[in-house]
Amino acid sequence: QVQLVESGGGLVQAGGSLRLSCAASGRTFSSYAMGWFRQAPGEERELVARISGSGGNLDYVDSVKGRFTISRDNAKNTVYLQMNSLKPEDTAVYYCAANLLYVRLTSAGTYWGQGTQVTVSS
Repeated sequence: QVQLVESGGGLVQAGGSLRLSCAASGRTFSSYAMGWFRQAPGEERELVARISGSGGNLDYVDSVKGRFTISRDNAKNTVYLQMNSLKPEDTAVYYCAANLLYVRLTSAGTYWGQGTQVTVSS
């Protein structure tokens, strides 16, 4: 079992930046693909970004390409989401997720953090 704890959320003005962190428990962090999801009120949860265990494979939802960067530090059991040029439509609860398989992050067996609120004001 994997335990995930997000941090770094908060209130920021449009155009600003924020970095989210997700700390994971366990000794096998590098074996897990990691992802960031978000859910706005009344909206479906969407995959924002994901990264493979080695960090060699990454992808992003089109709406954040060029603005967000996912990265990981396996020595620290931590995955990050650097968010630049933030827009009000980025406002959501952001969740960290982990799965042994990159392609199964939205499937059963994925572990989830509690989420952290990101609010972008205009």
